[in-house]
Amino acid sequence: MPDTPLSAALAAGPVLLDGGLATELEVQGHDLSSALWSARLLRDPPEAVVAAHAAFAAAGAQVVTTASYQASVEGFAAAGVGAAEARRLIASSVQLARRGAPGAWVAGSVGPYGAVLADGSEYTGDYCARMSVAELRAFHRPRMQLLAAAGADVLACETVPAAVEAEALVAEADALGVPVWLSLTTVVDDDGVVRTRRGERAEAVFALAAGVDAVVAVGVNCTAPSAVGPSLAVAASADTPLVAYPNSGEGWDAAARRWTGVPGVAPDAVPPWVAAGARLVGGCCRVRPAHIAGIAAALG
Repeated sequence: MPDTPLSAALAAGPVLLDGGLATELEVQGHDLSSALWSARLLRDPPEAVVAAHAAFAAAGAQVVTTASYQASVEGFAAAGVGAAEARRLIASSVQLARRGAPGAWVAGSVGPYGAVLADGSEYTGDYCARMSVAELRAFHRPRMQLLAAAGADVLACETVPAAVEAEALVAEADALGVPVWLSLTTVVDDDGVVRTRRGERAEAVFALAAGVDAVVAVGVNCTAPSAVGPSLAVAASADTPLVAYPNSGEGWDAAARRWTGVPGVAPDAVPPWVAAGARLVGGCCRVRPAHIAGIAAALG
């Protein structure tokens, strides 16, 4: 565990994130087709998670993100796992990350409610039409508490598709007093406006984090690389360090459960992101250790 708080490191310069943990686990030959996705391997076999973290650390990642994106007590219950064991597994994700990358900061992954539904709705935010801030806070609270108590250095509230969920996560982080980064998944519309997957103007959503001490960075993930620059420009409204970890540039077909298109990770895209204020930089889906090594070289 680094001696320096992550917030202090961000003030000094860019910090390198890891890439797609689930992608690396799939490359190892593990089946992640269940509703639990990578969280399944917190139980069987957890050593695979350690190895994936180690691969990113060896590539230069200074922050590794836990295998808890799709983990929740409710999700484990649907898979026949009792509540006490589910809580233990979620907390164990922090220890597995420490074992794989003992010198790195550990970010506890807090995926959106839509991830637990395992139907691709984190890329539409449709569920946010029927859920309140209070309901979403109640859903996220147990996992956030478990990850913080287990010793995560920061919570990665990531792939957030809509304003109501962003508001819930920021409010919960503020109440818990734990450091978080808030990362939306965004698109750029035909008029060049950066929007959440739900269709709201992203600038207004980023502004929800302004002045909240618990929020150490805001930005985007699981976004096309081409949308990162415009997204960072509007994320500056939060007046905080920025985070950028796009996917590979491919598209996810939720119905067919497969990736489409051609990977587009370009290390030479990273310096402009840093110039725009990005201080946490890495990759998301389909970004592997070799790509992270390329970003490390681009950061110098």
